[in-house]
Amino acid sequence: MWGIVLVIVLIAVVKALIEVPALVRKKQKKELWVFFLFLILGTGLSIAQFSHMRIPNPLDLLTSMYKPLSNVIRNVLK
Repeated sequence: MWGIVLVIVLIAVVKALIEVPALVRKKQKKELWVFFLFLILGTGLSIAQFSHMRIPNPLDLLTSMYKPLSNVIRNVLK
């Protein structure tokens, strides 16, 4: 298991080594922060998915927010 986690982290490091120098050369600080944010988020989600952790689906949040409204509209239209 730790071998796969190490491979995922190594892939993230290689990707950073490829992308970061160009962003630093162009002085794109905001883009660099966003790159690292998404890289860390993606790496963490990849490790969590490999570890068979339950990752919540964003659609579940929307469903739970709109379900009461849907029920009200359904009752009104009956």
